[in-house]
Formats: sequence, structure tokens, C-alpha cells
Amino acid sequence: MKIALLNDTHFGCRNDSPHFVQYQERFYDEVFFPYLKEHNIKTLIHLGDVVDRRKFINYKTANFFRQKFMKRLWEEKVDTHIILGNHDTYYKNTNKVNAITELCTTYDGQNEPWIYASPKEVTFDGLPILFMPWICDDTYEESLYAIENSNAEICMGHLEIRGFEMHRGHMNEQGLDKSMFHRFEKVLSGHFHKKSDDGRIYYLGTQYEITWNDYKDPKGFHIFDTDTRELTRVPNPIRIFKKIVYDDTQHDYNTLDISRFDNSYIKLFISQKTDEDMYDRFINRLYSTLNIYELNIFEDTSDVTASVKEDLIEQGEDTLTFLGKYIDQLDTDLDKNKLKEYTKELYGEVNQWV
Repeated sequence: MKIALLNDTHFGCRNDSPHFVQYQERFYDEVFFPYLKEHNIKTLIHLGDVVDRRKFINYKTANFFRQKFMKRLWEEKVDTHIILGNHDTYYKNTNKVNAITELCTTYDGQNEPWIYASPKEVTFDGLPILFMPWICDDTYEESLYAIENSNAEICMGHLEIRGFEMHRGHMNEQGLDKSMFHRFEKVLSGHFHKKSDDGRIYYLGTQYEITWNDYKDPKGFHIFDTDTRELTRVPNPIRIFKKIVYDDTQHDYNTLDISRFDNSYIKLFISQKTDEDMYDRFINRLYSTLNIYELNIFEDTSDVTASVKEDLIEQGEDTLTFLGKYIDQLDTDLDKNKLKEYTKELYGEVNQWV
């Protein structure tokens, strides 16, 4: 039996940006659902963080989630199981009030997906799997007991485990110790947006790009085979973040094919600009012929070394990444991890009202 796995879909991300709604819809229409139909896959397990905001959901986002995702799963008769993530729950100390229950539950109970707010073993085709939703104060003891005593050899959930990369260049240094999961053959988890593993614990990463940290980070969803216990990744080739290094000593920008930059956020780095007219025509072509969500231009990089320039181009940091690195460099006795967490929470709260 083959099971589709999704995680960290973050419906409503980037302040309910219509650009990301369009981008996510392309993934479901062009990649995810066609693959399920072609391979006759009728079971889905979602590993948490279905929605983006913990406190509320935009009506338009709720409509998109129900009509383009949940309704499609129901029409395709896909048996859907949702393990709650931290973004799905209203309170931080309990999973009892959550977005999925409120959005999906019907009064007759016939059309709702299976929702897991606490640990539970579920059997698929004879294979027991331990479902482990976000561990909060209310479920902490129950969760640790389940991890230590479950008979399942496979664990799936939304976990925070030390020693894994959250996003490029940033390791998680808090949460559970990986040794707690030694008895499992495989642990498959959402939560961290970068795909990584240690041979036993697998963070699956997001299906699509959400921030500039995801630039050039491979994206896709996964298929789990209950017979072989193999995990197969299905790539998502659709990207929303693009970078251009402008060098008119190497390229003719009057004839350069720019169609691949349509429907994108673009960072344009000026490496060599010797022909002002060509540059102006190129910028005009980008704006006049393409649907560009945002174009940021970085000039005056000609005086830095090639290695520094490449590092600048590849980083393309978002605000949280910049703040995290700034905190790392502070000369302070404060707990830097706690300071980063506070900064992240404060940044998230601010973004909810921007």
C-alpha cells in the first residue's frame, strides 16, 4: 500500500498573499493530485501545519483550503489523516482548539478527515504507525509514554528534535533528543522546512517555497510504501523565487528569454553593467511582458570580491535569518536560543497585522 505524505502546507502563508495562493494551487493542480490519480493512491497522511496562522484564518484562505484541497480529496475518495502541527492549534499548551477541527468537522461526521490531536497508533495495510502530533504541555507525558512504549516501528508526526537543520545554515538546538526515537525503524516528521535526515529520522521539508530561505532548496512531497517501508520523493519543479545576476559582458539582454521569470519574486544582482540602454530595456521588458510579484535590485556589488559576491547572491536572507545571525554575534550572557524564539514569535505576531 502506498501512502501520500504532505506536511507544512501553510495555507494562508505570507499574510494570505494571493500570489502564494496561485502558486500553491499550481502545485496541487499540476503536481500533487495528478500524481495521486496516475498512481491510484487513495490514502493521505498530513504531518502538521496545515494552516499558517495559529490565531485566525482569512475567509478567502478558508475557502481556498476547503474548495481546492479538502473537497478535491473528498471527490477523489482519498482517505485523509491529519496530524496536528503547532501552527494548527490556537493555544500553546493544548491541542484541543485547532483549525482543522473547526474547518473540517461536519455535524453528521461523514465528510471529515481523521484528525489527531494526541498520540495514537493507526494501522495501514497491517503496518502500525505511531502518529505524534505537536507535543504541548497538555500532551507531554502522554507523548513521551507513547514514544517509549509504542509497538509501532514507524513514527509519523510534527516533532521538534535537536540536531536537525531548520532551514539552510540554521540547526535546531532545542526540543527532544534524537536518542529517544532509537527503537523506531523510521521517524517521518514535518515542522522544519528544509529536508534532511540522519538515516532514521527524516524531516521531509516543505512541498513548495514559502520564504527566500527556500531558494534552490529541493521541494516536493513524499510517498511511503507500507510493504517495503521505502520513502520516495516526488519533486515539485514549480518555483516562485528567482534570482538574476546581470552581466552584460556575458549576455545580450535584448534577446534573453525571460519567460521563466513569469509569476515570480525576483532578486536582480548587478555584476557588470556597461550598457545603460540595454539595462533599461531589460528592466522594462521584465515589467511590461511578465507578471512579476516583486523585483528587488541590488546594485554597487562590483567592488566586492567574487567569493563575497557569490555569498551575497546565494544568501538572499529574509528578515528572520538576518535577525538570527545578528543574535549569534551578540556579546551577551542571555540565552541566544530563547532570544531567537522570542524574536520569531514577536515577528510572527507583527506579521499577522501587517
